[in-house]
Amino acid sequence: MNKEFPDADQRRAVCENLAKASAQFCMTCEPGGLKIEAAAPDAENQLPRFSMVAYTGGEMMLAYYSDPVVVDLEGLKIPSQTVPIRFGHDYEHGVGHTDSIRVEDNKLIATGVISRDTEAAREVVASARKGFPWQASISAYVEKQEFIEEGETVTVNGRDFTGPVYVIRRATLGEISFVDLGADSKTSVILARKKEDDAVTTENPQDVVKAQAAEPQVNAAAPAPEPDLAAEVARINAIRQVCGDGDEISAAVAAEAIEAGWDVKKTALELLRRKRPQVRIIGEGKETFQKDVVAGITGDKNSRWHGARLSVIARYCCELEGVQLRSDMGHDKVIEAAFSTRSLPNILKESAQKILIDSYQAVDVASVKVSKIIEVTDFKPHALAQLVGQYRFEKVAPDGELPHATVSDQGYMVKADTYGKLVGLTRQDIMNDDLQAFLDIPRQLGRGAALALENAFWSMVEAANGSFFSSGNANVVSGTSSVFGVAGISAAVAKLRKQKDPDGNPIKAKPRFVVVPPDLEAEATQIYTSNVLLITGQNDKMVGANNPHANKYEPVVSEYLTGNGAASPWYLVADPMDVPAFGVAFVRGQQTPVIEEAAPDPKYLGTLWRGYFDFGVALLDPRGAVRANGS
Repeated sequence: MNKEFPDADQRRAVCENLAKASAQFCMTCEPGGLKIEAAAPDAENQLPRFSMVAYTGGEMMLAYYSDPVVVDLEGLKIPSQTVPIRFGHDYEHGVGHTDSIRVEDNKLIATGVISRDTEAAREVVASARKGFPWQASISAYVEKQEFIEEGETVTVNGRDFTGPVYVIRRATLGEISFVDLGADSKTSVILARKKEDDAVTTENPQDVVKAQAAEPQVNAAAPAPEPDLAAEVARINAIRQVCGDGDEISAAVAAEAIEAGWDVKKTALELLRRKRPQVRIIGEGKETFQKDVVAGITGDKNSRWHGARLSVIARYCCELEGVQLRSDMGHDKVIEAAFSTRSLPNILKESAQKILIDSYQAVDVASVKVSKIIEVTDFKPHALAQLVGQYRFEKVAPDGELPHATVSDQGYMVKADTYGKLVGLTRQDIMNDDLQAFLDIPRQLGRGAALALENAFWSMVEAANGSFFSSGNANVVSGTSSVFGVAGISAAVAKLRKQKDPDGNPIKAKPRFVVVPPDLEAEATQIYTSNVLLITGQNDKMVGANNPHANKYEPVVSEYLTGNGAASPWYLVADPMDVPAFGVAFVRGQQTPVIEEAAPDPKYLGTLWRGYFDFGVALLDPRGAVRANGS
């Protein structure tokens, strides 16, 4: 890669793109195809060997995962028995290679040789002789993962794990590294000596496979280092692992951190600060990141961002776009800083809009089902012209002249208005790092938009009794024949089918919906779905009778209709694509509400979000519906 991309910034950008294309443990870059063969062993010159439990099959905490991660070893592909062994996942600090990798007793076990002539290889051997507890860490490319919800249990690698936990179901092994502290803290390494019982072990010898090497024979295991020395070795190795890019900036930060006694956290923050302009993702890469985060926020359990806290997303957005963060910043300040990026506002807006629409569509919006959808361009009153007249074909005379239809214009008016609400995300919610508090905003606004449309529509329908629904329009059924049931539906159907055009010809409107209040829902469903109904026969006995309305008129329930038990009013509505009785207008075809971030009042501590919905409702053709008074 150094030859192809001599500039360190270019190499880092390539690594970032590879990480986005295929999620990877430890965030390391994919190793090259270099194959190294150890020298032929002999009695006097044999390379030191190692064996390690690279992964114990348990839970790990990995970067950018909000919950523990378990790798399903059944789905781990091992492309080759010979893979690189590195120091801290750094391709410039090679240690050796494997000659055997296998899954045994639900553990990933690797053996190989210290074949690299590097400072890292010499340090690994020398530190192991002094008793340093090396651990192992794997780098793998994730191909398929599964999220296990909180409280659910899954069996992986012969063990039960309780969610929340991510299970990597399919992955490909990249390389294995010596580290001082691995994500799987139970891993262990043995550097073998001449005799099997003289092996220098770092932890749990029963969990590893021992191998021999031609190192000088030692009669007893080396004593453990002094506590201060062990801590210093661990600190230095951790700093080298963090500063593992091998470029000038990383080397300078590592040298300064080791000399000044910095801890790993301070080192990582300083490295991030100095490199921040070099890790920006632009164009398609940033869009991919934003898409992945939106998917996780809005419920994709297989996304690594599912369940992530708002501050974690905010910090990563700052990192991508070069916004500097101080180490003493709290969650609220990090989130506030992230709002200055393009990524976080876009992520929250897209997530909020998707949740808003899902919440809106989750409400049974009956008004849209029984209405003609009308598109208007603005908020002015719009006249809808309906051409009516004599359209029935007539016999053509021998001269071939077609008779003209007599056409008149019946106009209906519709006007759209804006409905909306303003909702705030308080400073306390932000300081509590509460992403769910933010997600509740579009959920509630989505429901509010649906309820606003339903209220406006059904209030209009109910108020139309005596005007739109009247004896003059021949679309009202009263008396005992209007009580809901088989006989009542038959009376309403007959009334609708008898509707005529201005020339006195039947319009042949097709009944489509029965609209009822909740009081009549059960009976309406029974009439729609049952082929046989029980009725009272002779001597008050219940007998079966064929249902003439089975599967004909779909029930639509509106909670806004007045209920009066069996005597409740109800409606029969024609197909709105044929003879529309009602209309719902949307401005420029936008049939769902919109959510936007609003500039907050200086007196308000927090962020404000506004939801709005542009729609209008109208009464159209009275011949398209019949009202049954129910008594």
